[in-house]
Amino acid sequence: MSTEQIEKFQDEVVIPEGVTVTQKKHMLTFEGPLGKTHQSFRSIPVTLEITEGKVILKTIEHKKRDYAILHAARSLIRNICEGLIEGYTIKMKVVFAHFPITVKVEGKKILIENFQGERAPRTTSIVGNTKVIPKGEDVLLTGEVWTDITQTAANIELKTKVKNKDHRVFLDGIYVYEKKKGIEK
Repeated sequence: MSTEQIEKFQDEVVIPEGVTVTQKKHMLTFEGPLGKTHQSFRSIPVTLEITEGKVILKTIEHKKRDYAILHAARSLIRNICEGLIEGYTIKMKVVFAHFPITVKVEGKKILIENFQGERAPRTTSIVGNTKVIPKGEDVLLTGEVWTDITQTAANIELKTKVKNKDHRVFLDGIYVYEKKKGIEK
């Protein structure tokens, strides 16, 4: 394999000002103005090295699959760095036709009450350090780690999925309608 092809299997991420990254084996710890988080790269087959404000990523093998994994790891690091500086917000809309749905937060659990007239509330969990704020018919999800926020939104959407009925007619649920950078109050 030529050196030009081998260079294709390594990449670097510039660490922005205000964010510090430390490494302990396969674990990267990120600290920024909005908080502190960590990410494990144990199951991702890349080698990590931190030098002079950059994270250098190299693949273990030189196959097409490894090239894709390298860029996935790069975007994961980049998203965490951006999130620690700006943060992320996802807005969700509560949609109902007859029975009014209410959303409550208790610790690390989200309670979805009166969904289609059900007496027992549906519960789902909050992933990571995501903040969930119910505001009338909107639910705001904010935080620093994009993967945690989107997973929490997906958990909420899945819990309000209508089963055994025509989903074109029964539109009740909680749906994502806006994703953006920056933390909204």
